[in-house]
Amino acid sequence: MNHSTFTTLGLPANILGALDKAGFKTPTAIQAKAIPPQLQRRDILGIAQTGSGKTAAFGLPILAGIAELTGRPNPMTTRALILAPTRELAVQIDEVLHKLGGTRLSTVLVLGGTSRNAQIQKIAKGVDVVIATPGRLVDLLDDKKLRLNETRWLVLDEADRMLDMGFIHPVRKIAAAIGPRRQTALFSATMAKEVAELAAGLLNDPVRVEAQPPATTVGTIEQRVILSGSKQKREELNKLLADPALQRVIIFSRTKHGADRVAKNLAVDGHEAAAIHGNKSQNARQAALKGFASGAVRILVATDIAARGIDVPNITHVINYELPDDAENYVHRIGRTGRNGASGVAITLCDGTERAKLRDVERLIRRTLPVSGEIKEPVATQPKAKVPHRGQGPKPEGGRPNAQRPQRNAGRHFSGAKKAAIAGQRQGGKPQRSRQKQRVTA
Repeated sequence: MNHSTFTTLGLPANILGALDKAGFKTPTAIQAKAIPPQLQRRDILGIAQTGSGKTAAFGLPILAGIAELTGRPNPMTTRALILAPTRELAVQIDEVLHKLGGTRLSTVLVLGGTSRNAQIQKIAKGVDVVIATPGRLVDLLDDKKLRLNETRWLVLDEADRMLDMGFIHPVRKIAAAIGPRRQTALFSATMAKEVAELAAGLLNDPVRVEAQPPATTVGTIEQRVILSGSKQKREELNKLLADPALQRVIIFSRTKHGADRVAKNLAVDGHEAAAIHGNKSQNARQAALKGFASGAVRILVATDIAARGIDVPNITHVINYELPDDAENYVHRIGRTGRNGASGVAITLCDGTERAKLRDVERLIRRTLPVSGEIKEPVATQPKAKVPHRGQGPKPEGGRPNAQRPQRNAGRHFSGAKKAAIAGQRQGGKPQRSRQKQRVTA
């Protein structure tokens, strides 16, 4: 069935009203395919890229199910649990759920880097939805601050990213605590072998839905590469940022140290920029995102922690200051622009050491990217020619003849005794004074 509007998906009237108020008119491909089976209580295995509307795809069925329940959640329990790999993605999910579910929906974010006691106090009253990163959630389960025996819905968002971050054992532990009488949705941008194995162990006769082939970049994003030496990237970046068309820009760096360095250089060069990465506190990360989303900050410098989970509208450009080690992260990085049908531009600065990474990206996305520029390596300086000492001529190949060597101590004035001692040394003997000393010490 072709679902051109939300009214044909089977959602209740109150949810349709919230969608209309929030400006959601037409479901995306993943929403149209994933929502009806979940409303029928089926497990879902969803394959979709970032920016495809996955949050509403799993959030709307949960909101519809909670609306049918009566009473309040019991203390220390949650009706639904949504797991996300990063704090930023968890915060985004929470914002979307409140936009669609209204103020009556009770949620709590269970994240590292924020007050643990505040999270425990909210959970103690019982909540509709917990949105969590796996590490902090396991801590609360171990301390018996949360019970999952009454949880009806479990969602794993960006499952491939969670496995990349080493969360497979916490995820399995969390799922075991909920029990088999749950409805589970697993969404992933890729279907690697590890993700397939995880899905097989968690999902019960799932419906598989796929919005687009894995590792597919959005067609509305213009992609290009600028070749540049590593020491010329800063200059190239400033040339790009001089164009007023770059209104809201994310610059991706490979490392946390690199992100700080780029942000510092941008400030020195007169640009307003903020950095976000794993070493920043949660408050600092949210402040940077808020400034970027509001337009107070034009440029956000980020590591791959921000490649998923940033849903800031109207990002005009993504710049890869450095290519990622994992080619799949390239797809997630540039997916921050060109969202919801809008156009965007993705520019990659590639130096000589990154050619292999560029080939990996092109192989993954199955297209050759247009390339401009050239890699200008610094010119090696020639060592200065040694100026021969006075009395020295040029040294011929194989060594300098003895006749060209200056006489040692030439031109110096010594006493008669000293001259005799030197003459004795040249003839293979020893100065008289040395022989006397040897006889005394003997």
